[in-house]
Amino acid sequence: MAKEFSTRAENYSQWYNDLVIKADLAENSAVRGCMVIKPYGFAIWEKMRDVLDGMFKDTGHSNAYFPLFIPKSFFNKEAAHVEGFAKECAVVTHYRLKNSEDGKDIVVDENARLEEELIVRPTSETIIWDTYRNWIQSYRDLPILVNQWANVVRWEMRTRLFLRTAEFLWQEGHTAHATKEEAIAETKQMLDVYADFAENWMALPVMKGTKSPNERFAGAVETYCIESLMQDGKALQAGTSHFLGQNFAKAFDVKFLNQQNQQEYVWATSWGVSTRLMGALIMAHSDDNGLVLPPKLAPTQVAIVPIFKSKEQLEKISEKAVAIKKELQAKGIKVKYDDRDTYKPGWKFSEYEFKGVPVRLAIGPRDLENGTIEVARRDTLEKEIYQQSDIANKVEHLLDKIQNNLYQRAFSFREDKTFKADTWEEFRDIVENKGGFVYAHWDGTPETEQKIKDETKATIRLIPLDDKREEGKCIYTGKPSERRVVFARAY
Repeated sequence: MAKEFSTRAENYSQWYNDLVIKADLAENSAVRGCMVIKPYGFAIWEKMRDVLDGMFKDTGHSNAYFPLFIPKSFFNKEAAHVEGFAKECAVVTHYRLKNSEDGKDIVVDENARLEEELIVRPTSETIIWDTYRNWIQSYRDLPILVNQWANVVRWEMRTRLFLRTAEFLWQEGHTAHATKEEAIAETKQMLDVYADFAENWMALPVMKGTKSPNERFAGAVETYCIESLMQDGKALQAGTSHFLGQNFAKAFDVKFLNQQNQQEYVWATSWGVSTRLMGALIMAHSDDNGLVLPPKLAPTQVAIVPIFKSKEQLEKISEKAVAIKKELQAKGIKVKYDDRDTYKPGWKFSEYEFKGVPVRLAIGPRDLENGTIEVARRDTLEKEIYQQSDIANKVEHLLDKIQNNLYQRAFSFREDKTFKADTWEEFRDIVENKGGFVYAHWDGTPETEQKIKDETKATIRLIPLDDKREEGKCIYTGKPSERRVVFARAY
């Protein structure tokens, strides 16, 4: 199976698409630009969602749900916001179909045009802040800490499964606060939550920083982000958290009576991650043999495969295998015992390897005699013979080692692909021939940032939070610069 799709070296983009489809994660749908997330892919997303949902609740947030449709007039209220999303909006204009006059077709009923057109949700700031106006009267009503799990539509012209689709799944947090300081603290807290999830669950090292004005979320005062590096040397934005200031509160007239008995506009944040994280997970760890999943997010962490020639052998092996399965499950490990007799063990080995199951156990008649079991690691493809005694603790420890190894491997790759450039020639050579993150000086102007993007396709991924001021000269204009920012080509 592993030989039936492209390698990373041959064609990284094709390798990714092949892997998503052949590993049964997702497929293209009949609707252009939209995907079907298949059960195995959705099981991974569910694990991500459940972990994140727990982290949100641990930080005091509650889930709610807001409408899919947004009145077009709402978008007129925040100029930067509408400008940022206008080109991606899907618009509902009618609410009824009818038979054509010749009866051969179904057509839009022009008598059923909406009085006000509706936007299919690209993001929910506008509908939520219109709602918050009814929820907030005084400082006693604050803060509001709400998250929504939903789908959104952004009419992308160039799509790729998980990474960029016209419709995708995500969560969006929307919070309201009495003070600027509290809102900024919330924005940074949620960035830390995303970084914690990426590093400790996805085994994905990330950089934290703020976006440049050109890359900032439409309508935000400041956008904080985490950026990760994929195996082809391109960056992928893995999460964003926005300090919205009072922009949306002013646009929707959301005021509260403060403790000094004065009317004041509310301070806001929004933050979100999406099924794009699936793309990051695949591209950061997988190899030419298929999917590689960190144990903490694998729907099946351990697969047990019996090796047998007769029904009698299978019965004896199953007795032991089921006992081992129960031992592992008692540790909270997700186990599948595959005793199907319609597929040979070799086929099963390839299947679990291709689908990224972290650990595979194989047990045959000889193992029953010797009290042994074969253990295969997906991350290194190494095999080892373990004694069956205390197998649950051994496998639990091995899963921890695999999780840590995947993180360290990705971290080492990022370190090897992180450079400094002091001249335009150095910068272009790294971007075009090496890839990765490039620390370089920038004069701070949107015009220079755009010219660099136009000439190299590299963008400012972030301005590092652990900012070390360093006098220098902009690589493009030679003008003074007080710090380096991180450039990369990106998804």
